Amino acid sequence: MRLYHLIDTVAFFINLMMALAKNTEVVSDHIKRVNKAIQYIDAHLDSELSLDVIAGIANFSPYHFHRIFKSIVNEPLNGYITRKRIEKTAAVLMRQKQVSITELYTKYGFSSNSSFTRAFKKFYGVSPTEFRANCPDRFSKISKTDSKNGQKAVLFEPYICSMGEQKIQAMDANIEVKEMPELNVACIAHVLHNNISAAYKRLLEWAGEKGLLRDGDIQPLTIYHDSFKITAPDKVRMSACLILNEPTIVDSEIGLATISKGKYVVGHYEIKPDDFGAVWGELFVWLNKNGYKKSDKDVFEIYHNDFTRHPENLSTVDFYIPIT
Repeated sequence: MRLYHLIDTVAFFINLMMALAKNTEVVSDHIKRVNKAIQYIDAHLDSELSLDVIAGIANFSPYHFHRIFKSIVNEPLNGYITRKRIEKTAAVLMRQKQVSITELYTKYGFSSNSSFTRAFKKFYGVSPTEFRANCPDRFSKISKTDSKNGQKAVLFEPYICSMGEQKIQAMDANIEVKEMPELNVACIAHVLHNNISAAYKRLLEWAGEKGLLRDGDIQPLTIYHDSFKITAPDKVRMSACLILNEPTIVDSEIGLATISKGKYVVGHYEIKPDDFGAVWGELFVWLNKNGYKKSDKDVFEIYHNDFTRHPENLSTVDFYIPIT
Protein backbone atom coordinates (compact mmCIF):
# COMPACT_ATOMS: atom_id res chain seq x y z
CA MET A 1 0.00 0.00 0.00
CA ARG A 2 2.81 2.37 0.87
CA LEU A 3 4.29 1.87 -2.59
CA TYR A 4 0.98 2.83 -4.21
CA HIS A 5 0.75 5.91 -1.99
CA LEU A 6 4.30 6.87 -2.95
CA ILE A 7 3.53 6.43 -6.64
CA ASP A 8 0.38 8.52 -6.27
CA THR A 9 2.31 11.25 -4.44
CA VAL A 10 5.06 11.35 -7.05
CA ALA A 11 2.47 11.43 -9.84
CA PHE A 12 0.65 14.28 -8.10
CA PHE A 13 3.81 16.40 -7.86
CA ILE A 14 4.82 15.62 -11.44
CA ASN A 15 1.38 16.71 -12.66
CA LEU A 16 1.55 19.80 -10.46
CA MET A 17 4.95 20.79 -11.82
CA MET A 18 3.77 20.19 -15.39
CA ALA A 19 0.69 22.34 -14.75
CA LEU A 20 2.80 25.13 -13.24
CA ALA A 21 5.24 25.00 -16.18
CA LYS A 22 2.35 25.09 -18.63
CA ASN A 23 0.79 28.02 -16.78
CA THR A 24 4.11 29.90 -16.88
CA GLU A 25 4.32 29.33 -20.63
CA VAL A 26 0.76 30.57 -21.08
CA VAL A 27 1.41 33.73 -19.04
CA SER A 28 4.61 34.42 -20.99
CA ASP A 29 2.74 33.97 -24.27
CA HIS A 30 0.00 36.34 -23.09
CA ILE A 31 2.57 38.97 -22.09
CA LYS A 32 4.25 38.76 -25.49
CA ARG A 33 0.96 39.15 -27.32
CA VAL A 34 -0.21 42.03 -25.12
CA ASN A 35 3.15 43.76 -25.67
CA LYS A 36 2.58 43.44 -29.40
CA ALA A 37 -0.80 45.13 -28.96
CA ILE A 38 0.75 47.89 -26.84
CA GLN A 39 3.35 48.58 -29.51
CA TYR A 40 0.59 48.84 -32.10
CA ILE A 41 -1.46 51.19 -29.93
CA ASP A 42 1.49 53.46 -29.20
CA ALA A 43 2.29 53.71 -32.92
CA HIS A 44 -1.32 54.43 -33.94
CA LEU A 45 -2.65 56.86 -31.34
CA ASP A 46 -3.94 59.10 -34.13
CA SER A 47 -5.92 56.25 -35.72
CA GLU A 48 -9.12 54.36 -34.94
CA LEU A 49 -8.29 51.88 -32.17
CA SER A 50 -11.23 49.54 -31.82
CA LEU A 51 -11.26 46.51 -29.54
CA ASP A 52 -11.67 44.20 -32.55
CA VAL A 53 -8.63 45.62 -34.34
CA ILE A 54 -6.33 45.53 -31.31
CA ALA A 55 -7.49 42.07 -30.22
CA GLY A 56 -6.72 40.86 -33.74
CA ILE A 57 -3.18 42.26 -33.50
CA ALA A 58 -2.67 40.16 -30.36
CA ASN A 59 -4.48 37.17 -31.91
CA PHE A 60 -7.12 37.00 -29.18
CA SER A 61 -10.89 37.12 -29.33
CA PRO A 62 -12.16 40.56 -28.24
CA TYR A 63 -13.72 39.11 -25.07
CA HIS A 64 -10.58 37.33 -23.91
CA PHE A 65 -8.25 40.14 -24.96
CA HIS A 66 -10.11 42.74 -22.90
CA ARG A 67 -9.79 40.56 -19.78
CA ILE A 68 -6.16 39.53 -20.38
CA PHE A 69 -5.04 43.08 -21.20
CA LYS A 70 -6.40 44.41 -17.91
CA SER A 71 -4.86 41.58 -15.88
CA ILE A 72 -1.39 42.22 -17.38
CA VAL A 73 -1.38 46.00 -17.73
CA ASN A 74 -3.50 46.63 -14.62
CA GLU A 75 -5.53 49.12 -16.64
CA PRO A 76 -8.55 48.61 -18.93
CA LEU A 77 -7.90 48.91 -22.65
CA ASN A 78 -9.96 52.07 -23.20
CA GLY A 79 -8.36 53.68 -20.15
CA TYR A 80 -4.90 52.88 -21.47
CA ILE A 81 -5.66 54.30 -24.92
CA THR A 82 -7.13 57.51 -23.48
CA ARG A 83 -4.18 57.99 -21.13
CA LYS A 84 -1.63 57.46 -23.90
CA ARG A 85 -3.45 59.92 -26.16
CA ILE A 86 -3.54 62.54 -23.40
CA GLU A 87 0.17 61.99 -22.68
CA LYS A 88 0.92 62.34 -26.38
CA THR A 89 -0.93 65.66 -26.51
CA ALA A 90 0.98 66.83 -23.41
CA ALA A 91 4.28 66.07 -25.14
CA VAL A 92 3.18 68.05 -28.21
CA LEU A 93 2.03 70.96 -26.03
CA MET A 94 5.48 71.10 -24.44
CA ARG A 95 7.60 70.71 -27.56
CA GLN A 96 5.60 72.01 -30.52
CA LYS A 97 4.21 75.44 -29.78
CA GLN A 98 3.01 75.86 -33.36
CA VAL A 99 0.44 73.03 -33.11
CA SER A 100 -2.98 74.35 -32.12
CA ILE A 101 -5.17 72.73 -29.49
CA THR A 102 -7.86 72.23 -32.14
CA GLU A 103 -5.41 70.25 -34.25
CA LEU A 104 -4.51 68.15 -31.23
CA TYR A 105 -7.96 67.10 -30.10
CA THR A 106 -9.05 66.43 -33.68
CA LYS A 107 -5.99 64.33 -34.45
CA TYR A 108 -6.22 62.22 -31.30
CA GLY A 109 -9.88 61.31 -31.42
CA PHE A 110 -11.66 63.80 -29.15
CA SER A 111 -15.02 65.09 -30.36
CA SER A 112 -14.65 68.65 -29.09
CA ASN A 113 -12.43 71.06 -27.22
CA SER A 114 -14.56 70.62 -24.10
CA SER A 115 -14.27 66.81 -24.08
CA PHE A 116 -10.51 67.08 -24.63
CA THR A 117 -10.15 69.63 -21.83
CA ARG A 118 -12.14 67.45 -19.40
CA ALA A 119 -9.98 64.42 -20.18
CA PHE A 120 -6.77 66.45 -19.96
CA LYS A 121 -7.71 67.94 -16.59
CA LYS A 122 -8.38 64.46 -15.24
CA PHE A 123 -4.66 63.67 -15.66
CA TYR A 124 -2.92 67.00 -15.11
CA GLY A 125 -5.33 69.08 -13.04
CA VAL A 126 -5.19 72.01 -15.48
CA SER A 127 -6.47 72.74 -18.98
CA PRO A 128 -4.30 72.15 -22.07
CA THR A 129 -3.96 75.93 -22.47
CA GLU A 130 -2.73 76.35 -18.89
CA PHE A 131 -0.38 73.39 -19.27
CA ARG A 132 1.23 74.88 -22.38
CA ALA A 133 1.47 78.37 -20.87
CA ASN A 134 3.17 77.26 -17.66
CA CYS A 135 5.08 74.12 -18.62
CA PRO A 136 7.60 72.94 -17.73
CA ASP A 137 8.68 74.88 -14.65
CA ARG A 138 5.31 75.11 -12.97
CA PHE A 139 4.81 71.36 -13.01
CA SER A 140 8.12 70.72 -11.30
CA LYS A 141 7.01 72.79 -8.31
CA ILE A 142 3.28 72.20 -7.76
CA SER A 143 1.98 69.96 -5.02
CA LYS A 144 -0.92 67.60 -5.57
CA THR A 145 -4.22 69.45 -5.71
CA ASP A 146 -7.77 68.34 -6.32
CA SER A 147 -9.04 68.63 -9.88
CA LYS A 148 -12.70 69.38 -10.58
CA ASN A 149 -13.56 65.73 -11.05
CA GLY A 150 -12.37 64.93 -7.53
CA GLN A 151 -9.18 63.16 -8.60
CA LYS A 152 -5.71 64.19 -7.62
CA ALA A 153 -3.65 66.11 -10.13
CA VAL A 154 -0.51 64.15 -10.95
CA LEU A 155 2.77 65.40 -9.55
CA PHE A 156 5.51 64.41 -11.96
CA GLU A 157 9.17 63.97 -11.23
CA PRO A 158 10.83 67.40 -10.89
CA TYR A 159 14.19 66.17 -12.17
CA ILE A 160 12.65 65.59 -15.59
CA CYS A 161 10.09 68.38 -15.72
CA SER A 162 12.22 71.28 -14.60
CA MET A 163 14.38 73.01 -17.15
CA GLY A 164 15.80 75.40 -14.58
CA GLU A 165 19.38 75.44 -13.34
CA GLN A 166 20.52 72.11 -11.89
CA LYS A 167 23.91 71.07 -10.64
CA ILE A 168 25.17 67.55 -10.05
CA GLN A 169 27.70 67.61 -7.26
CA ALA A 170 30.77 65.39 -7.00
CA MET A 171 30.10 63.40 -10.16
CA ASP A 172 32.57 62.30 -12.77
CA ALA A 173 30.56 63.50 -15.79
CA ASN A 174 31.20 64.07 -19.47
CA ILE A 175 28.53 65.00 -22.03
CA GLU A 176 28.97 64.73 -25.79
CA VAL A 177 27.02 64.32 -29.02
CA LYS A 178 27.87 61.18 -30.97
CA GLU A 179 26.64 58.92 -33.73
CA MET A 180 25.60 55.53 -32.38
CA PRO A 181 25.54 52.28 -34.34
CA GLU A 182 22.55 49.97 -34.35
CA LEU A 183 22.23 47.90 -31.18
CA ASN A 184 20.52 44.51 -30.98
CA VAL A 185 19.19 43.53 -27.58
CA ALA A 186 17.41 40.69 -25.83
CA CYS A 187 14.73 42.15 -23.64
CA ILE A 188 11.78 41.77 -21.34
CA ALA A 189 9.65 44.57 -22.68
CA HIS A 190 7.14 46.98 -21.19
CA VAL A 191 7.65 46.12 -17.55
CA LEU A 192 6.35 48.65 -15.06
CA HIS A 193 8.87 50.82 -13.24
CA ASN A 194 8.62 48.90 -9.96
CA ASN A 195 9.14 45.51 -11.66
CA ILE A 196 12.45 46.24 -13.38
CA SER A 197 14.62 44.33 -10.87
CA ALA A 198 12.58 41.16 -11.27
CA ALA A 199 12.78 41.54 -15.06
CA TYR A 200 16.57 41.79 -14.94
CA LYS A 201 16.79 38.76 -12.64
CA ARG A 202 14.83 36.68 -15.14
CA LEU A 203 16.79 38.08 -18.08
CA LEU A 204 20.15 37.24 -16.49
CA GLU A 205 18.94 33.74 -15.63
CA TRP A 206 18.01 33.27 -19.30
CA ALA A 207 21.37 34.63 -20.44
CA GLY A 208 23.17 32.26 -18.08
CA GLU A 209 21.22 29.29 -19.43
CA LYS A 210 22.19 30.36 -22.96
CA GLY A 211 25.87 30.65 -22.02
CA LEU A 212 25.91 34.37 -22.82
CA LEU A 213 27.60 35.32 -19.55
CA ARG A 214 30.72 33.24 -20.03
CA ASP A 215 32.89 35.96 -21.57
CA GLY A 216 31.81 38.49 -18.94
CA ASP A 217 31.36 41.44 -21.31
CA ILE A 218 27.56 41.43 -21.70
CA GLN A 219 26.05 44.84 -20.95
CA PRO A 220 22.65 45.55 -19.38
CA LEU A 221 20.59 48.35 -20.93
CA THR A 222 17.29 49.92 -19.84
CA ILE A 223 14.95 51.52 -22.39
CA TYR A 224 12.35 54.02 -21.18
CA HIS A 225 9.19 53.83 -23.31
CA ASP A 226 7.49 56.62 -21.37
CA SER A 227 8.66 59.98 -20.09
CA PHE A 228 8.56 60.97 -16.44
CA LYS A 229 7.59 64.42 -17.72
CA ILE A 230 4.13 63.29 -18.72
CA THR A 231 3.54 59.80 -17.32
CA ALA A 232 2.87 59.04 -13.65
CA PRO A 233 5.84 57.14 -12.17
CA ASP A 234 3.80 54.01 -11.37
CA LYS A 235 2.80 53.70 -15.05
CA VAL A 236 6.18 54.33 -16.71
CA ARG A 237 7.06 51.35 -18.90
CA MET A 238 10.59 50.14 -19.43
CA SER A 239 12.43 47.31 -21.14
CA ALA A 240 15.12 45.41 -19.30
CA CYS A 241 17.70 44.51 -21.97
CA LEU A 242 21.05 42.85 -22.60
CA ILE A 243 23.13 43.95 -25.59
CA LEU A 244 23.75 41.03 -27.96
CA ASN A 245 27.07 40.66 -29.74
CA GLU A 246 25.83 37.90 -32.03
CA PRO A 247 22.50 36.52 -33.31
CA THR A 248 20.63 34.71 -30.54
CA ILE A 249 17.43 32.65 -30.47
CA VAL A 250 15.02 33.73 -27.75
CA ASP A 251 12.10 31.96 -26.10
CA SER A 252 9.52 32.35 -23.37
CA GLU A 253 8.90 35.99 -22.42
CA ILE A 254 12.30 37.12 -23.74
CA GLY A 255 12.08 39.19 -26.91
CA LEU A 256 14.41 40.78 -29.42
CA ALA A 257 14.57 44.49 -30.14
CA THR A 258 16.70 46.85 -32.19
CA ILE A 259 17.81 50.33 -31.15
CA SER A 260 18.26 52.20 -34.39
CA LYS A 261 21.48 54.01 -35.19
CA GLY A 262 21.50 57.76 -35.03
CA LYS A 263 22.67 60.87 -33.23
CA TYR A 264 22.49 60.96 -29.42
CA VAL A 265 23.41 63.22 -26.54
CA VAL A 266 25.44 60.90 -24.33
CA GLY A 267 26.29 61.54 -20.70
CA HIS A 268 29.02 59.45 -19.08
CA TYR A 269 28.69 59.31 -15.29
CA GLU A 270 29.96 57.58 -12.18
CA ILE A 271 27.15 58.10 -9.68
CA LYS A 272 25.26 56.76 -6.69
CA PRO A 273 21.93 54.95 -7.29
CA ASP A 274 19.95 57.89 -5.88
CA ASP A 275 21.50 60.30 -8.42
CA PHE A 276 19.96 58.84 -11.58
CA GLY A 277 17.05 61.28 -11.55
CA ALA A 278 19.29 64.31 -11.13
CA VAL A 279 21.48 63.15 -14.01
CA TRP A 280 18.51 62.93 -16.39
CA GLY A 281 17.57 66.44 -15.34
CA GLU A 282 21.07 67.73 -16.02
CA LEU A 283 21.13 66.11 -19.45
CA PHE A 284 17.82 67.65 -20.51
CA VAL A 285 19.02 71.05 -19.28
CA TRP A 286 22.22 70.59 -21.33
CA LEU A 287 20.22 69.49 -24.38
CA ASN A 288 18.00 72.60 -24.27
CA LYS A 289 20.82 75.03 -23.56
CA ASN A 290 22.76 73.74 -26.54
CA GLY A 291 19.86 73.97 -28.98
CA TYR A 292 19.18 70.26 -29.48
CA LYS A 293 15.73 68.67 -29.68
CA LYS A 294 14.86 65.17 -28.55
CA SER A 295 13.58 62.91 -31.31
CA ASP A 296 10.58 60.57 -30.96
CA LYS A 297 12.83 57.59 -30.17
CA ASP A 298 13.19 56.29 -26.62
CA VAL A 299 15.94 57.26 -24.19
CA PHE A 300 18.04 54.54 -22.59
CA GLU A 301 20.85 53.76 -20.14
CA ILE A 302 23.81 51.39 -20.52
CA TYR A 303 25.49 50.05 -17.37
CA HIS A 304 29.20 49.23 -17.18
CA ASN A 305 29.54 47.77 -13.69
CA ASP A 306 27.72 46.21 -10.75
CA PHE A 307 27.51 49.04 -8.24
CA THR A 308 27.10 46.57 -5.35
CA ARG A 309 30.71 45.47 -5.96
CA HIS A 310 32.08 49.01 -6.05
CA PRO A 311 33.72 50.10 -2.75
CA GLU A 312 31.64 53.30 -2.76
CA ASN A 313 28.50 51.77 -4.38
CA LEU A 314 29.00 53.85 -7.53
CA SER A 315 27.50 52.98 -10.90
CA THR A 316 29.32 53.67 -14.15
CA VAL A 317 26.52 54.52 -16.59
CA ASP A 318 26.02 56.06 -20.03
CA PHE A 319 22.75 57.98 -20.54
CA TYR A 320 21.44 58.33 -24.13
CA ILE A 321 18.97 60.92 -25.44
CA PRO A 322 18.16 60.58 -29.18
CA ILE A 323 18.14 63.93 -31.00
CA THR A 324 16.91 65.16 -34.35
